[in-house]
Amino acid sequence: MIDLYYWPTPNGHKVTLLLEEAGIEYALQPVDIGKGAQFEPAFLTVSSNNKMPAIVDHAPAGGGAAVSVFESGAILLYLAEKHGAFLPADPRDRITVLEWLFWQMAGLGPMTGQYGHFHVYAPEPIPYARDRYRNEVERLLGVLDHRLQGRDFIAGDDYTIADMACYPWIDPYTTARVDLSHYPDLQRWRAAIAARPATGRAYARAREVNPDAGRPLDDEAKRQLFGQGRR
Repeated sequence: MIDLYYWPTPNGHKVTLLLEEAGIEYALQPVDIGKGAQFEPAFLTVSSNNKMPAIVDHAPAGGGAAVSVFESGAILLYLAEKHGAFLPADPRDRITVLEWLFWQMAGLGPMTGQYGHFHVYAPEPIPYARDRYRNEVERLLGVLDHRLQGRDFIAGDDYTIADMACYPWIDPYTTARVDLSHYPDLQRWRAAIAARPATGRAYARAREVNPDAGRPLDDEAKRQLFGQGRR
């Protein structure tokens, strides 16, 4: 059994995508990040960086004590390796998947997150910041669109954790949409993933945990998410 410490964000969706695709038994442990649950001492024993998602695997390979993992990319890699799924065994194919997994972790996710912050959550518009992150997101989407030319999925014919990592970060902000019309291969790829039954199940868990997902944040939620410094 996997305990998944989760809230419906793009990083949270990555893990439910894999768990649902692989048919891994798991229990959701909601972490309401708008109410500061990520700072509770019990959660910090699982995720030192006070961020979700995180998992606790109560039946790790080889037995022994439960294993906790934080950081969404590390979780995808851990589960894929343990279950022998969505990560190629061939060394050349494997490194391709890992390149694009880390590309998402280092680029697409952080840059899209900053785009969302300055276009959706910032208390006042800052034109430089908005332009800066829009341009970078559009550049990254262009990189991914080019990669997908002539390929069903990022690493080739097979759906992998690289796709699961990237998919939730494509145009995630309903009040600040990114024009995807310039990225035909990306749109094709995105539609194919959206049509997978496991994707539907994964996103249904989001509505189960937080029916208000997508609504504007109140002041307390913004303080918890954006007002933290040294504690």
